[in-house]
Amino acid sequence: MEASELDGVLEFLRTAERLKDTLRTSHTSTGRPESVAEHTWRLCLMAAVLRDEFSEVDFCRLIRICIVHDLGEAVSGDIPAVAQAASGPKAAQERRDLQSVLAPLPGRLRDEMLALWDEYEAAATAEARVAKALDKLETILQHNQGLNPPGFDYEFNLGYGQRYTAGHPLIEAFRAALDRETRQRADEARGAGSGPKHAESAAPPESIRLT
Repeated sequence: MEASELDGVLEFLRTAERLKDTLRTSHTSTGRPESVAEHTWRLCLMAAVLRDEFSEVDFCRLIRICIVHDLGEAVSGDIPAVAQAASGPKAAQERRDLQSVLAPLPGRLRDEMLALWDEYEAAATAEARVAKALDKLETILQHNQGLNPPGFDYEFNLGYGQRYTAGHPLIEAFRAALDRETRQRADEARGAGSGPKHAESAAPPESIRLT
């Protein structure tokens, strides 16, 4: 790597550091807002723990997709799932943001990382489909684990990401366990006088097969 390329890599890494302070609507188990970087870390950890269950998947590629998938949020931040429909086309803006984050990198790295993001968005490969499934599951896991504010809408989880979490026995079992946990948290919240605000239907659209 030439010195000029190293300078670009350092600039890119400094920009990516913003994800440590880019907050999501999820809360940790102590009640602190979760950062995008923290979400990405546990997504990668999930992929590492479950890697042997996906024999058809290139693990290195899966991890790279997981790391890249939210990089664009370093510019405009995270758009919560419940707000995405009202916010317009999230993917187009996030792709433009990602291109600006990647701009300092050498061309070969820039093109490679953008291609991984496109692969993820299109769910075009087994690796991308597993990454999408785990991304949804990690989000639901955090929603259920978090020390959330009053009125938190647990039942939204029941419809969230259904099409991406069907088609693989382990993913479906993971989802079923989280759905049971979601219903328990929702019941507890209703008992505390903080029922759901905008629960989404649990009926899934056509699933995306993971294999």
